[in-house]
Amino acid sequence: MNRQPPLNALRFFEAAARLGSFVKAAEELHLTHGAVSRQVRLLEQSLGTALFERRNRGVFLTPQGEQLWAAAQYAFEHLNAAMDALRQPARQAPLVLSCEPTISMKWLIPRLGDFYRCHPEIQLHIFASGGPVAFQRDGVDIALRRNDFKWDVGVHAETVCDEWIGPVCAPTLLKRKQLHLPAQRILHTSSRRTAWASWRGASKTAAEHSGSQTYEHFYLTLQAAGAGLGVAISSVFMAQDEIADGRLVAPFGFVRDGSAYCLLSPLPFDADPRRAAFLRWMRRQMRYAPA
Repeated sequence: MNRQPPLNALRFFEAAARLGSFVKAAEELHLTHGAVSRQVRLLEQSLGTALFERRNRGVFLTPQGEQLWAAAQYAFEHLNAAMDALRQPARQAPLVLSCEPTISMKWLIPRLGDFYRCHPEIQLHIFASGGPVAFQRDGVDIALRRNDFKWDVGVHAETVCDEWIGPVCAPTLLKRKQLHLPAQRILHTSSRRTAWASWRGASKTAAEHSGSQTYEHFYLTLQAAGAGLGVAISSVFMAQDEIADGRLVAPFGFVRDGSAYCLLSPLPFDADPRRAAFLRWMRRQMRYAPA
């Protein structure tokens, strides 16, 4: 234990590294600039290496400082999560899920009744968001994401289900139960611009089209497809219910596009019964849609 760096100094170092300034770190910690500087120097002496370059009244992390900062962020995030869990028992605390808006609207929310019947002891809060996850900043426990980006080192990821995609449209666009793609307007989504290219590659289809229209969000694209404005590429999960009730059709079926949905967590899933229960429920529910 005597060989370990002083933990209090690590807290000062993390604040200075995150804010890029001893002055700002001192303001955040309600200390003097000199106190923060002394603690960082104590940490540097303990480690035998410089953590900051000090120039022009600014501080910049050295390569060794970058390495320690990454480890400090990981450690403090886990400590904060553990203390939050101790302050409020896991069974009483709400489980906060970050989920992409269209999946939330079109797939998750219509199925939450089943989740609550299976787990009446778990209160679920949904935070609509996509892309990288700031667990600590946003107060998020778990996040449902496609694995189309790299998440931070230390994030625990569990694959839930492969992604399946295919063209969907209003039944009125079918001619004799077939869809003639070259005559249709193609609908794109800004957040997944390569969806059509992915489907063409996965389905080995090289169809032309008469024009295109782009929407910012998937739920807008699907709304336009249902209104007969064109043909959209959709995840099977986003269109599952509308296909079931006849508002949309999928004339070519669905194919795997090589990506998958993953549940992400800053803590191991088996360390929290709520996380583990939601992961099991998600896997059970999502495996039915492609079939």
